[in-house]
Amino acid sequence: MIQSLSINNYALIQQLEMSPSSKLNIITGETGAGKSIMLGAIGLLLGNRADTKALFSEDDKCVVEGIFDISSYSLQSFFDENDLDYEKECIIRREISPAGKSRGFINDTPVTLDIMKSLGVYLIDIHSQHDSLHLANNSYQRDILDLFAGNHEIKEGYHQAFQQFKEAQRHYEDLKFRAEKSATDQDYQQFLFNELEEAQLTEDEQEQLEQELELLEHAEDIKLNLSQLTQLLDEADFSVLNQLKEATSALSSIKKYSHSLEALFERLESCSIELKDLASEVSREQDAIEFDPERIQIVKERLDLIFRLQQKHQVRTISELIEIRDRIGAELESVLNLDADISKAKSALDGAEQVLLEIGENLSKSRDTHAPVFASEIESIVHQLGIENAQISFQIGRVQASSHGLDLVEMLFSANKGVTPKGLKSVASGGEFSRLIFAVKYLIANKTSLPTIIFDEIDTGVSGEVALQMINMMKEMAQSHQVISISHLPQFAAGGDAHYFVYKDHSADKSVSKIKRLQNSERVLEIAKMIGGNQPGDHALQSAKELLGVK
Repeated sequence: MIQSLSINNYALIQQLEMSPSSKLNIITGETGAGKSIMLGAIGLLLGNRADTKALFSEDDKCVVEGIFDISSYSLQSFFDENDLDYEKECIIRREISPAGKSRGFINDTPVTLDIMKSLGVYLIDIHSQHDSLHLANNSYQRDILDLFAGNHEIKEGYHQAFQQFKEAQRHYEDLKFRAEKSATDQDYQQFLFNELEEAQLTEDEQEQLEQELELLEHAEDIKLNLSQLTQLLDEADFSVLNQLKEATSALSSIKKYSHSLEALFERLESCSIELKDLASEVSREQDAIEFDPERIQIVKERLDLIFRLQQKHQVRTISELIEIRDRIGAELESVLNLDADISKAKSALDGAEQVLLEIGENLSKSRDTHAPVFASEIESIVHQLGIENAQISFQIGRVQASSHGLDLVEMLFSANKGVTPKGLKSVASGGEFSRLIFAVKYLIANKTSLPTIIFDEIDTGVSGEVALQMINMMKEMAQSHQVISISHLPQFAAGGDAHYFVYKDHSADKSVSKIKRLQNSERVLEIAKMIGGNQPGDHALQSAKELLGVK
C-alpha cells in the first residue's frame, strides 16, 4: 500500500506530495492538468525508463519517492535474495540527473531497474485504457483464468517439472549430437590418439634431447679441448700438477719455522688435492665423449617427431601434447559408453515427460473446470455494466507442452444477442474492452496479493447507472486493496474515500501541476463543476450533495 508519494521536478510537476487513503482514492481534474503525469512518476518507481525531457527544470535533478507499507505481503525472501534491508515501511526512490543519469534505490540501497521492476510487480497494478488491449492476448487470458482458479501452486509444480523436462531433453539431445558427431570423427580421433600414444612422450624429454644433441654435434671439438686440458693439468712434463708438486715440496721443508708457512703449505696442499680431482673429472669427461653419428640421427628423428606433433596440435610443449592425448583418450572412452548413456538419458527424459504431462493434465482439468464459472461471472458483471446481451466463454485447446502448460486459452465474446462469440481481437470495441477488463480485475482482486490497484480513466465511455455500478464495485475492491482511480465522472468522484483534485497553477512564469485533497465543501463544489461546468447552478450543487449523501 502506498503510504506517501513525493514527486519533485518531473514534467509539469515542480513539487507534489500526497498520502492516499488505504481504501478508495479518486483523482479528478481537467484534461492536461497532470493526472496521467502522476502515473508516469509512479512508473519510475516501478523501474520504467525515463529521460531528461521529463525534467521540469533542466538544471535540477528529478526525484520521485514512494513509501509503501509491505508488512503483510510476505516479501522478506525477495529482500534476502536481492541483499536488501527489509523494513515494514519500504522506501523506493528514483533519481534522474540533468545529464540523464538514472539511479534507483530501495531502502537507500542502490538497485538496478530490473530489481525495481521485480519488486513493483508485488506493489502496484496500473491499469490504463491502453492496458485493456492486453486482454486480447491469449497469454493474459490464460493467466487471469489461472488467477481465478487459484492455480498458483499447481503452476509452480508444473514449472519445476517443465524445467526438469527441458534439462533432461537438453542432456539427451546433447548426447545424441555427440554420438552423431563422434560417428564421423571417431576414426580420426582414434588415429590422433594412437599417434600420440605410440610416441611414448615423457614430460622433460624434449629439453633433455635438445641438450644431448647439442653435446653430440660438438663432440669432436669438446674432446679436443678436454685432451688439451688434460695435458696442461697432468700429463705434460711441465704440467700444472707437476709444478704444484714441486712447490708443495719446497714449502714442506720450511713450514716448521712458522705458523704462517704451515698455513700456506696446507692451502697449497689443498689446491693440489682439488686440482688432482679436477684433472680426473676432465679425463673421465674426455673418455665419455664420443662422436656417434648413429645416436645423432636417432635424437634428431625423435625431436623431429615431437616438433611435428606440436605443430599439428598447435602447442609448444610436451605437457600440452600429453594433455591432448589424455583428453582424446577420455573422449574415446566416453564414446564407448555413449550408447548406454543415451539409453539412460532417454529413460530420464521419458520419466520427466510423464511427470510433466501428469501435472499438466491436472492444470488443464482445473482450467476446464473453472473456465465456465469464470466466464459466467464475467458475463454477469458486464451485464451490470451495460452490455446486457454480452456472451462470454473460454475455448481451451490442447497444445504441445510449454512453460505455461498444455493449453491454448482464448476468451470468446459477443456483445449482441444471437451472435456467436468470437475472439476478443475481432469483436470487442474499446469501451467493451474497458468494461471486460474491469470485470476481470474485480473478480481476481481478492485472489491476488497486489496491495494497490490503479485505474486510469477506466470509466471512459460509461455514465449513469453503469458508472454507479462500477464505483460500487471499486468500493468493494477497496475493502481489501488500496484503489486509486483517475476519473472524469462525478459518480466516481463522489464514491471515493478520498478525493484528490489535480490542477494547473499559472501564477508563475511556467505553468505547474499541483494536487490537493478536497474536503467537504470543496468536494461538493468540484463535483458540481463536473456536473454543470465551471459556474454550477443550484441543481448541479444539489446533485453533487445527493451523490455525496450530504445535506
